[in-house]
Amino acid sequence: MTTNTTLSPEIEARVKEWTQPPFDEDTCQAVLQMLKEGNIQALQDAFYTDLEFGTGGLRGIMGVGTNRMNRYTVGLATHGLALYLKEQFPNEQLRVAIAHDSRHQSDYFAQVTASVFSAHGIEVFLFDNLRPTPLLSFAIRELKCHSGVVITASHNPPAYNGYKAYWKDGAQLVAPHDQAVIQKVKQARIEEVPLSARPELIHTIGPELEERYVQKICALSIQRECVEKHSHMPIVYTPLHGTGITLVPRLMQRWGFHNLHVVEAQAQPDGSFPTVKYPNPEETEALKLAIELGKKVKAALILANDPDADRLGIAVPDDSGEYVLLNGNQTACLLLYYLAKHRKTDTLPLYIVKTIVSTPLIEKIAEAHGLRCYDTLTGFKNIAAIMRQKEGVEQFLMAAEESYGYLIEDFVRDKDGISACAMIAEVTAWAKEHYGGLLQLLRHIHLEYGLYYEGLLSITKEGAEGQAVIQAMMQAFREQPPRTLGGSPVVEIRDYLKKKAWNPSSEKARALDTPASNLLQFLTEEGALVSVRPSGTEPKIKFYFSVSAPLTSASDYGNTLKQLQEKIKQLQQEMLK
Repeated sequence: MTTNTTLSPEIEARVKEWTQPPFDEDTCQAVLQMLKEGNIQALQDAFYTDLEFGTGGLRGIMGVGTNRMNRYTVGLATHGLALYLKEQFPNEQLRVAIAHDSRHQSDYFAQVTASVFSAHGIEVFLFDNLRPTPLLSFAIRELKCHSGVVITASHNPPAYNGYKAYWKDGAQLVAPHDQAVIQKVKQARIEEVPLSARPELIHTIGPELEERYVQKICALSIQRECVEKHSHMPIVYTPLHGTGITLVPRLMQRWGFHNLHVVEAQAQPDGSFPTVKYPNPEETEALKLAIELGKKVKAALILANDPDADRLGIAVPDDSGEYVLLNGNQTACLLLYYLAKHRKTDTLPLYIVKTIVSTPLIEKIAEAHGLRCYDTLTGFKNIAAIMRQKEGVEQFLMAAEESYGYLIEDFVRDKDGISACAMIAEVTAWAKEHYGGLLQLLRHIHLEYGLYYEGLLSITKEGAEGQAVIQAMMQAFREQPPRTLGGSPVVEIRDYLKKKAWNPSSEKARALDTPASNLLQFLTEEGALVSVRPSGTEPKIKFYFSVSAPLTSASDYGNTLKQLQEKIKQLQQEMLK
């Protein structure tokens, strides 16, 4: 694709707006400098669209422009949300909670958000320092707020920041609220955004709320005797320069684990994330320092949160003492197996929720334990929507998505990497007691239900041109879907944008009972499942691969795993032809 040398009239008009009041002098000069330098590509990427709510709210590179995170896009988003709240809750004194992570400008954007809300006459409850995203979800429910915002870009690179908006149940905005807020934002102009803060409406959230959160998490512990027996089991923790440091060490101590080693080089919150390329616990490189410390202290478990501490990555030692990184599907299955075996109810039936790109093994474990399992689209806001529907009808056990997101409690309505740290540590203690360790427990699960293996392939395409490439790739898969994958015929194609599934041979179709989403899935006769979707939080197109095979004995494990790994490689190559 060739690079444009001129701006379209629409983009040119947007650029011109940002070179004059009401935009401040620094903003105007920054845009004028880009024009002076003839940096057409940068201007196009910054102004070709507006930031919109994806699977994780607003998220973008910090800088000037309508497609960037700055005081104006944050102010407009808050203004639109405030107008919508007033419309939805007339004659009520509105209340919102606000938190932020360790990223550059996060505290500033939080202050802008608080100013705009208070200028609208809305009561604001603001954390005075960085705090994890799940605590914000908890705060909304505890403080009986109508909404909430956390300033974070989760695990994105340092240049990014974001704005996650929440509803009164502590869950991220979903339809129709998200689109309604966007419409309010689109209809508003910068000069309409009130910026004069009303300090009397802005309150600091004190430590007592965090204490209630910690107490509620600790009440989730099941095997107290097992925890006490393994209370000095060495555990390594890294917050990856993020918010987890504010709560995880305290929680682990209170839960009963007294031998926690924090990676000191990554303990200090820092939006530059100086020790990692990406602050993402899905990346092997991000856990390098934690693994080095783990080897020194002979850790039974390594824990890593992303910067806003809603995700959790773990690593465990194998028989040789080398550390193996478990993926989100594997960790989810370990948590579910433990909870399903030990948490019982005599009242409402228990249920779990997973996303449709997560491993089918989750459903198999759930079925074996008599649990109801609900599938939903990617994004924890969709999981929270199911939780909302099931309140008072069924009892929540846990939820998971393959991208390292887990929830083991119902008093938070977003993924919670804080509580997951403590619970997976308890599972590790239990696994050591009964199976020899987490890896051995995972093998036991595979022997019981079949060996499932997943792979993820992400391709990054930045900017406006990148978005066009991703759209073209999705269109090509729709127009010319694969007929075979891995040597096996494709027996079902699922197009969640068209909300339809069909067999390409017979053309026999069925409806998909989900909201529309830009997601394609291909199921083969052998049972392999390949999913393709643009990321809702990053400039990427993602490919998810899931394969499985039965195990007749423990001695088959190694060979069967190698065969599945080769099958994943083959599928990846075929999808990228």
